[in-house]
Amino acid sequence: MEKIHIQRLKRSLQYLESKQRDLKRQQDNDTRSLDSIIKYLKKDIIEQFKLSDYDLSIKHEIKNTETFISSVQKIIETNS
Repeated sequence: MEKIHIQRLKRSLQYLESKQRDLKRQQDNDTRSLDSIIKYLKKDIIEQFKLSDYDLSIKHEIKNTETFISSVQKIIETNS
């Protein structure tokens, strides 16, 4: 993976992490919109950066955001 792609992936991951933190903070409120944003971000990250080429199980981890974030961080570390 090229350095520019890694940098963009890092920024995308940081944004996803911030939305995940927001979701955790708003436990008592209606979080459907945040859930939707997070779901969309994960799918977009997989497609845009072709992460399936780097980790075959990443599509299965899309349901658990924490696991997904971990997997993406590993991909970044491996390719940095």
